[in-house]
Amino acid sequence: MTFYNQQRDKCIRLRDKITGDPGHGLFFNIPREFVLKNPELNLMEEVRNEAEIYFSDNKIPFWNTGETRPSGINKPSGHMLSSQVACINHLLFFRHDQEIATAILKSVDKNVKIALRLDNDKTYQGFVSLEVIGKENYLKEKRHSRGAHSTSVDAVMLAEMEDGSRKLFFIEWKYVENYAGKPSKFNDESGQRRKATYIPLLTKEDCPINIPEMSDQFIEGIFYEPFYQLMRQTLLANEMIKANDFGATDYIHLHLIPTDNKELKLVNPSRGILPGLTLQETWSNLLKSPVKYRAIDPKDFLEPARYIPGAMAAIQYLEQRYWS
Repeated sequence: MTFYNQQRDKCIRLRDKITGDPGHGLFFNIPREFVLKNPELNLMEEVRNEAEIYFSDNKIPFWNTGETRPSGINKPSGHMLSSQVACINHLLFFRHDQEIATAILKSVDKNVKIALRLDNDKTYQGFVSLEVIGKENYLKEKRHSRGAHSTSVDAVMLAEMEDGSRKLFFIEWKYVENYAGKPSKFNDESGQRRKATYIPLLTKEDCPINIPEMSDQFIEGIFYEPFYQLMRQTLLANEMIKANDFGATDYIHLHLIPTDNKELKLVNPSRGILPGLTLQETWSNLLKSPVKYRAIDPKDFLEPARYIPGAMAAIQYLEQRYWS
């Protein structure tokens, strides 16, 4: 059984207990047991109100995963397998808790001294910022808007390091995604536009990605998902550090993927064009500094919070819904 099917079946079993919702919400106009009729209940109670205010204040659209929404309504997806919902449930509960944020970042990098607030959100600035796109349109994309139509990172955290410098932690969240068999974005109708946007960045001397040869074959390979997304986020991270966004001089790119999602973690979707057997091996092979990328299980990422009293209720929820 695939990881997607395992998680779908688990969501259906736990749905009533966790959400109190009967399910059978519409997904592309078809009732599904794992889609909630009341999408707000897809968010953990501790973060539900803040999430909606946060997305509204910062003009970030929630992802639409198949629901028909009235015009002007911005609500989370009722799809229980949504990776955006999973990201919000995992990260938003400690957005204003420096102790938890610091403990988590220290487990990623032992040289972290303390987590810092990020200043890019309109209100309620905290230790986690969602759908980050950089303070300027560094990639010269057609649009520069949070959450849609431009390169963004699911979440960013910031730390002061022991030597006084600042480091950004870019967080890309995955849940049940599986890209095997999907075509390269090199070959679709927007392929030429994408090449015109990103090749100038890929050919810059300070590009953080190794380009063995700027050929159509290489571009086709790196335009397979999730490498296409990782490429754009890596370019964005590099440009943000060059511009000294948030006062940072270094970054690490964290890929939050459940260990059991072997259909994502243990596959190279580029079909042999890019060398490597697994997702992490393939992407690390392309980086000039492989230590700037790491794939982590969400449970391991949040492990330090388990021992902090203020996180107990959230950890119990995450354990039951996502980790067990």
